[in-house]
Amino acid sequence: MKPESPAMPLPERYTRHVVQVRDPHAELVADFREGMLEAPRWLPPKYFYDARGSQLFDAICDTPEYYPTRLESALLESRASEIVETSGAHTLIELGSGTSRKTEYLLAALNERVDDPYYVANDVCGEILDEAAERLLKRFPTLVIEALCGDYLAALSALSTLDPGPSAPRLFTFLGGSLGNFEDTEAIDLLSQIRAAMGPEDRLLLGLDRVKATPVMEAAYNDAAGVTAAFNLNLLSVLNRELGADFDPDGFYHRAPFVEAHSRIEMHLVADGDQTVQVSEPATTLQFADGEAIRTEISRKFTRPMVQQLLAGAGLSQVAEWSAPEEAYSLFLLAPGSAQA
Repeated sequence: MKPESPAMPLPERYTRHVVQVRDPHAELVADFREGMLEAPRWLPPKYFYDARGSQLFDAICDTPEYYPTRLESALLESRASEIVETSGAHTLIELGSGTSRKTEYLLAALNERVDDPYYVANDVCGEILDEAAERLLKRFPTLVIEALCGDYLAALSALSTLDPGPSAPRLFTFLGGSLGNFEDTEAIDLLSQIRAAMGPEDRLLLGLDRVKATPVMEAAYNDAAGVTAAFNLNLLSVLNRELGADFDPDGFYHRAPFVEAHSRIEMHLVADGDQTVQVSEPATTLQFADGEAIRTEISRKFTRPMVQQLLAGAGLSQVAEWSAPEEAYSLFLLAPGSAQA
């Protein structure tokens, strides 16, 4: 782990570290080889989040159709003090923090509880971490921020190396329904990694989107303004820039249906006509038939039995729950327990 200078001068209360365990470019090449050389094609959603992608996602959260942010924000705004008090936290650790907009509710509650609040923010985009820190440090004069720029697992591995380390007890947060981006086995593995990083007094606040009417779920990923479509298509610009590819963004369109059999939204980029794409690294030629899709994200919507299965598999126990009306969205406060087979 190494400190990295932010793009703008910020107070000494802010430090940004690069914590990527593997070389990000080599990892992208490996993922491209695994997911893109043969049909059905797919890529993991973490490559959405370059600087432009992060800004577009923030804009998605403001669209009228995207209910998860509104529901989660309302829960955090009304319950932040109760959440922090129940957790007993002195420190907040957030995986996938992005702009930290919703996190401000928790930080405000933490700021009232302790004299010197400590916030560990993790995201793959250093620019977004810097911009969030600038805003938060202005609002909270005694807040200390350690930013971990890298993926979730790298950030979890780096926690023990922070100096000074976060004060216990700590509240880990994984918000925005982001766990829904993982298949069941992957989700349980990630939760298990979080549990392994937690001490006995630590808690995890997990935000999960719940199953609801299909039109409502599909509209959230197909907004009328086309922001989600732009976010999805921006992935092609990332591939062009990072891999020397020549994808034509105008040659693909966005599609995001709810797949009931898997209880999830699936986002795709669909070829609009037959086309050929050249890629420099790895050196390859991709042939796309008209209508052929690249799956770029899954977003699972959880029933209560699905939630219970995840927690049991990861060895986590529920301490408290806060849900939107009709259980449209839920925040679960979890404690580390014994791992279950």
